[in-house]
Amino acid sequence: MLFEHQAVVLFLALFALYSPVAALSSYLPIVRPYSHAQQLRLAVGLVINVAVFVLLAIWVGEPLLKLLGISTAALTATGGIALLYASIPLMRGVGEAPATDDGAAADTPEPAAELGSPRSVLFTPITFPLTVGGTTFAFGVAASADVGNVEGRLLLSVAAVAYAVVTGLTLYASGHVERRVSPQAGMILDRVAGILLTSIAVILLANGFTDLVVAALNR
Repeated sequence: MLFEHQAVVLFLALFALYSPVAALSSYLPIVRPYSHAQQLRLAVGLVINVAVFVLLAIWVGEPLLKLLGISTAALTATGGIALLYASIPLMRGVGEAPATDDGAAADTPEPAAELGSPRSVLFTPITFPLTVGGTTFAFGVAASADVGNVEGRLLLSVAAVAYAVVTGLTLYASGHVERRVSPQAGMILDRVAGILLTSIAVILLANGFTDLVVAALNR
């Protein structure tokens, strides 16, 4: 019963940290250049990436971090830097196509052509840091340490896969929302999402660097 409780707690903690409603809006400007089929592949790829990430945290997270000499604080700070790289152009409106006199977009390269295949955005920034990061990994490591045996970790693994499915469904839903948004509204949403993502990136950086400083002072 205790192991089942730990699995439920892990799922709820990851779900609350992820916040599907907020995540959906952050995915919108990223999935916009891709077709429905490509968005579906992105969703399936996200499920696989997230499941692997959390399962690694549960089964080999603690020894892996010690072996590599990497802390979850360092992962969090790195996620903030990666997210800043993707979000600041969105916030500034860089890459938006100006309208011509007849209302059509100017002759500029298609976003999908610039981005290439969906694989180019699947890992960064969709999987890391928008969906998972240092805190997600830390939750998995902590839950694994609490249960302490194979049976408990198997139940935690079920919770991890369920969480991964939630993230994939959220990404897939963002594609449906995107198709119902006009180009003008889409540009506004891109700006708003850019501001939101930049704010998240700053929080990740601040938390990561703060934890790194605290850890250094406590040595």
